[in-house]
Amino acid sequence: MHLNCHSYYSFKYGTLPIEELISEAKGKKLDALALTDINSTAGVFPFLREASRNGIHPVIGIDFRNGTQQAYIGLAKNQEGFFELNKHLSHHRIKQVPFADRAPEFTNSFIIYPLPDQYFSLRENEYIGVSPERLNQFHRSPWLRHKDRLVLLQPATFTSKRDFSAHRLLRSIDLNALLSKLPLSEQGNASDRLYGYAEMVARCENHSYLIYNAQKLLEQCQFSFYFQAVKNKRDILGSDWQDYDYLRKETLKGAARRYGEMTPTIETRIEKELELIQQKGFVSYFLINYDIIRYAQQKGYYHVGRGSGANSIVAYSLFITDVDPIELDLYFERFINLYRENPPDFDIDFSWKDRDDIIDYVFKKYNTPEQEHVCLLATHTTFQYNSVFRELGKVFGLPKTEIESLIYHADKPGYQPDQFGRLIIKYSQVLKNFPSHLSIHAGGILIAHKPIHYYTATELPPKGFPISHFDMHVAEDIGLHKFDILSQRGLGHIKTAVEIIEQNQGVKVDIHQVSEFKQDPKIKMHLREGKTIGAFYVESPAMRMLLAKMKADEYLELVAASSIIRPGVARSGMMREYILRHVNPARRKVAHPVLYDIMPETYGIMVYQEDVIKVAHYFAKLSLSEADILRRGMSGKSRSKDEFQRVKSQFFINCQQLGRDPNVTKEVWHQIESFAGYSFAKGHSASFAVESYQSLFLKVHFPLEFMVAVVNNFGGFYHTEFYIHELRMNGAQIEAPHINESDYLTNIKGRVVYLGFIHLKNLETATSERLLRERSQHGPFAGLEDFIARVEISLEQLLILIRIGCFRFTQKTKQECLWEAHFIFNQQRKVVPAGGLFQKQGLRKAQVPQLEANDPRQEIIDQIDILEFPLDSPFLLVKDQSVPSISAKKLKKFLGKEVQVIGYLVTIKYTRTVKGDIMNFGTFVDRSGDWVDTVHFPPVVKKHPFKGRGIYLIRGKVTEEFSFYTIEVSRCERMAYWNAED
Repeated sequence: MHLNCHSYYSFKYGTLPIEELISEAKGKKLDALALTDINSTAGVFPFLREASRNGIHPVIGIDFRNGTQQAYIGLAKNQEGFFELNKHLSHHRIKQVPFADRAPEFTNSFIIYPLPDQYFSLRENEYIGVSPERLNQFHRSPWLRHKDRLVLLQPATFTSKRDFSAHRLLRSIDLNALLSKLPLSEQGNASDRLYGYAEMVARCENHSYLIYNAQKLLEQCQFSFYFQAVKNKRDILGSDWQDYDYLRKETLKGAARRYGEMTPTIETRIEKELELIQQKGFVSYFLINYDIIRYAQQKGYYHVGRGSGANSIVAYSLFITDVDPIELDLYFERFINLYRENPPDFDIDFSWKDRDDIIDYVFKKYNTPEQEHVCLLATHTTFQYNSVFRELGKVFGLPKTEIESLIYHADKPGYQPDQFGRLIIKYSQVLKNFPSHLSIHAGGILIAHKPIHYYTATELPPKGFPISHFDMHVAEDIGLHKFDILSQRGLGHIKTAVEIIEQNQGVKVDIHQVSEFKQDPKIKMHLREGKTIGAFYVESPAMRMLLAKMKADEYLELVAASSIIRPGVARSGMMREYILRHVNPARRKVAHPVLYDIMPETYGIMVYQEDVIKVAHYFAKLSLSEADILRRGMSGKSRSKDEFQRVKSQFFINCQQLGRDPNVTKEVWHQIESFAGYSFAKGHSASFAVESYQSLFLKVHFPLEFMVAVVNNFGGFYHTEFYIHELRMNGAQIEAPHINESDYLTNIKGRVVYLGFIHLKNLETATSERLLRERSQHGPFAGLEDFIARVEISLEQLLILIRIGCFRFTQKTKQECLWEAHFIFNQQRKVVPAGGLFQKQGLRKAQVPQLEANDPRQEIIDQIDILEFPLDSPFLLVKDQSVPSISAKKLKKFLGKEVQVIGYLVTIKYTRTVKGDIMNFGTFVDRSGDWVDTVHFPPVVKKHPFKGRGIYLIRGKVTEEFSFYTIEVSRCERMAYWNAED
């Protein structure tokens, strides 16, 4: 009898998780329920599954509203009806068209209108909904003569007063309004809740036909749905056998290109994979990924294929990935096995510049003129601890300072908040993890065989491509497996570098000769020494440190490093143990013999995701199916906690039956538990390693062009300043933006690098465009006067160009240019130029007086103000230049001794100890430009915390581990800067 139920997927309106809604219905002994979220279908499939589990007949629909004003409710009779409703909602949401008073003519859906005052003719599938609150006035309604078309309309949005209060807070958050100013029209009624049958009969006294008609409507809605059955696009070429034949032919053709000679090992692996791909129904999944890659190759786009699919020789042969599973002996069962429900993941990375075109191609290729089959996958952004505190604080009218104070103190022992503070803390717990709104998944695309609106309505976010209403978990649950098309700047670095090298040196680089890069002695040296700034995935301080400690210079070592650096391996303590076993073969004897036998390449230590499967299968004798449940559960992809707990218990039971030492079993489980959710598949790590080699080749052999490419793709781990620093350390002459030499982006001419106008933080894009267009059309500028005459520009914008030195070619000082600019603009206000400013007769020439020379330190301050970083040495700004300091290169000589170093802060890593205390790892450069790494333990962090960017005086003891030198800091203070007014 409940035709209008809302879950919390009625974003910023509903308050009930699906489980709670069903639990409440079961407690009221209701046998049927209709979920009709407001302009949302996000909760439909969780509702179907949960209702069926609890013996409740599920009916699905949509509450169509303009804001909070209900237009009508649609109930799907069947899947075709859901398709109708989804198409209708999607059209209005994407076109941003309000819903009309009357619904369109539906074939497979019921429509219920809230009781109107005026009578109008109803279609066969249309009804009028009457709420119990309106029964007192109902005797005067013209609708009383049409009782067969009247149904009970009791909204169900809350279960308690607390829920209603939470609802009012959500409405205030949505409207960005104070709770005290929330209009009644923008909220539901406290009586909008579920009622048992007897309660409802009492509320509808003398109108029981409303309940009967509503029940009859629910019974007519039969939505049968098969979860897990694959619903992706299939029959790419028209039939299953044609698809498989094409996949086989293209795989064998690609394998011949990859390997040349087809060995029995290669042929056996290909046949085994193809057989399983066909058995599991994943043929079209491979073919669509192959199609995307072929399009990218035709367009000249670079890509990296990774994920568990990188374990596949079929994927390697189709050039989806560049990882050879034979060379790396990749574990086949991580890629695919008979027990795996979902296809292997292909995370395909493209340059951030190319990704949107790839997505556009997919939409155009797999949609049809009649129907949409493609959409981007959504995520549900949820209210989290800090965000919900801030939102509630605004709703209660608290000032920002009080809100921040409340966030800081709320979880402190003994804290006594005021009345508003208590309410905020209380309802932050209620609203925490509630879905707030739809966002776009990082890269997921859904391509359905049936039109996409059979499964979801769609929205159109600012990105420009429609998105689903459900998230990746639901998509996987219903058998719609996403295609991951992602972007990363590393590929942009590579592509741009290759283009710049050809422009600057006339050299064409083939970046795909990775087998040769692996043997390059210069690359090996850079890896061993951790000289990897700018190179994809291996440039962070932690990675530089790891590579240097491992003395890594082989491909497999880099593959391992890519996974060891992940949080889980480090947390389990096994990263350090891996390094010990790597550099000292004698140490490998401490490994458990069974684990060493399972994972000899990594010395008996779990490093990759598939190691979880191997250990669970061979050490604990779990089935491959159970082992995969374990892996997925620990990586946060399992939907069933009960299933995971069952497998966990079985792990310990099996180990006991096998006679394993209980302490060893616990330690193995600890390793699995601490790192499985954060580790990479080996093929995934290998994909990253391939891209790292490509980046390193360019960095080693073409360092200037490569760093310019990094700068023009807006960096990686570090701020732009430090890539420019790296350019300087490699012999580049760095020039500030120049009016006649610079472009919008940074360029290189020989060894001279001119920073682009994009780096001038307050210079408007339109100003840059006008400047460059004029220079392109009419040639270089002769000077400041010529520039002002030819380019429309405000004085404020011109001063930015002058202060950074754009007119230095005129041989005039910055002060002279500034004086001249002000003089000209003052004259311009008196004499309006006709055609060109200096063509007008009567405009006096500037007579520049004698001016003082600018202090070099003021130049640096201007650079920091305009560029946000200095081009000249920031160490010149230190007020006391007499403070002694040793250089980074001399740290080795002071091992175990206290030293004093002056360092310019590059980056800080914050982490927590086992006890929860904050500690830091710092990275600095010294006066010579060399890197200094520091460790700040909790007592030092409390006493000498970092105070933002700047130059620090660091005191501490030099320590060494695996020949990598760091300073264990005892004191760290930011140094005072020179001030022109002192």
